[in-house]
Amino acid sequence: MTPPTTAQRWQFYGRSPELAELCSILARRRWFLVKISGRRRIGKTALVQQAVQRSGRARVLYVQIPDSDPAGVLATVRDFYDLFQVPGGRPTDLRSLAQDLARLVREGWLVTLDEFQYFHRKALFELTSHLQFEVDRLSAEASDVAGGLVVLGSIHTEMAALLEDRAAPLYNRVTDQLEVDHLDIASVLEILRAHADPSPERLLFLWNLFEGVPKFYRDCFERGVIAAHRQHPIESMFFTSSSPLRGEADNWFLGELRGRYDLVLKFVAGHPGCTNGDIDAHSRSFDPASEQQIGGYLRILRERYRTIERLQPIFAKPTARNGRFYLRDNFLRSWLSALQTAAAAVHFRPVPELVADADARLQTAEGHGLERLAATLYQERSRKGVGDFRLTQRIAGYWDKADRASSRVEIDLVALDEQSRILRLGSCKRSPDKLVRDLGAFDGHVGRFLAAMPRFTGWTIEKVAVAPALSREHRRAIAAAGYVAQDLEDLTRGLTP
Repeated sequence: MTPPTTAQRWQFYGRSPELAELCSILARRRWFLVKISGRRRIGKTALVQQAVQRSGRARVLYVQIPDSDPAGVLATVRDFYDLFQVPGGRPTDLRSLAQDLARLVREGWLVTLDEFQYFHRKALFELTSHLQFEVDRLSAEASDVAGGLVVLGSIHTEMAALLEDRAAPLYNRVTDQLEVDHLDIASVLEILRAHADPSPERLLFLWNLFEGVPKFYRDCFERGVIAAHRQHPIESMFFTSSSPLRGEADNWFLGELRGRYDLVLKFVAGHPGCTNGDIDAHSRSFDPASEQQIGGYLRILRERYRTIERLQPIFAKPTARNGRFYLRDNFLRSWLSALQTAAAAVHFRPVPELVADADARLQTAEGHGLERLAATLYQERSRKGVGDFRLTQRIAGYWDKADRASSRVEIDLVALDEQSRILRLGSCKRSPDKLVRDLGAFDGHVGRFLAAMPRFTGWTIEKVAVAPALSREHRRAIAAAGYVAQDLEDLTRGLTP
């Protein structure tokens, strides 16, 4: 493992709009209560840290709230008070904690409470009522209060229940809120240009694993494998005793579920686009009595934890009952479909065999990853005004209304430029050879789609064929078949200076 040099030092990447907004809030020098939400490891804390550095604030307190009882929370708070050299006494209960946070804010401190969603727990919920009283007083004194409170949380529904539910004590008290999402592709490319190379193969491999989670790229960088051949990062990040990501999925999310949803999650991860019936049948093969639970599990995973998404047939009504299920998070999908079982077997099989098996499974998963990456790039290019296709709508769904397999229509990319009346239909395949071989069959899918969609009569229909990298021979064959050839170099060109 090669340690990073000074010239390679990790920087803060992306997040320009969010950083500018947060810096603006901190510069007000009056009371604020800011809510920042986003999945774990997405960079919420780093964003606050960067904004604090730029603001020049000297009095800062950061507390990471544990998933514990009141005594555990208070003990943790005292430790952070000592670390940040907070003057004065120490809170002895949840009421005095709320009071003391208000004291610090009045004195000009910036207080950040991470994992704020744990106050939704029954044992800790009391704090929100005490905090409501203090926040209302601070709001009344806003112009005389130089400090503020920032709350960070990673479970969307629990943060919403604490701060957006009309019955919640803190309802309507937030002055500002930011949603921290994945880094865009341009930022990922910036990381790769600084520390590896932005080849199409590396971009697909790492994006399918880490998507836009900066912490995972940094872990890879700090272990000296971000620029290595794919099996080296796989082994280093997941298959050694000190691998930083071996327990990440369990610690980040699966532990939160306490094993109740593993069967559903693993099946969806390995079968992107599965139906409710598929999941039911798989579950019944292990437990015939489980059918009634599956619908409830899927609803909780979609609505509370936002890890599963249900896509309907394209152009279907919102009330349509048929749908297909996908994992929203690339890391969780890759872990469950390709890495989890192999990583658990490191003490029983040779590591090179396990890494090779995991790599083969990841390459299979990269087929679905390429579809998502291409769609994301279309949206990002259009948003930034790059290229000649102005996307007005990317249809997130699928088309398959036929009962017979011979009549099915499967199209990987459906993109509309409604102003120019252009419909772009795409096939995405990880293997360029397979992409070229399947274009004839894809023509049939396109024909059946257009026959069922008279709304596009008179539109310009463009067919695109997408692979990670295309040779001149592949491009000639694709053009001869009447398609626009696009690889990841084409789709990323112009996104960064």
